[in-house]
Amino acid sequence: MKEHLKENIECAPEILNDAERQRCEVWTRVMGYHRPVASFNRGKKSEHQERKHFRESQICSQDACLE
Repeated sequence: MKEHLKENIECAPEILNDAERQRCEVWTRVMGYHRPVASFNRGKKSEHQERKHFRESQICSQDACLE
């Protein structure tokens, strides 16, 4: 294993128990503005789960970007 990775693992924080955890609020962009996913109705939540996610940098590295 690379040395700098070992250092990061060794100084990693302890694993939190359930009492110490905080719920993560997920926001997404819908129709030009940002909203928390928790406020979506059942149909919109289902639609959000079916979305395909991508990273622009990965697509550009496959020569799909215009130069």
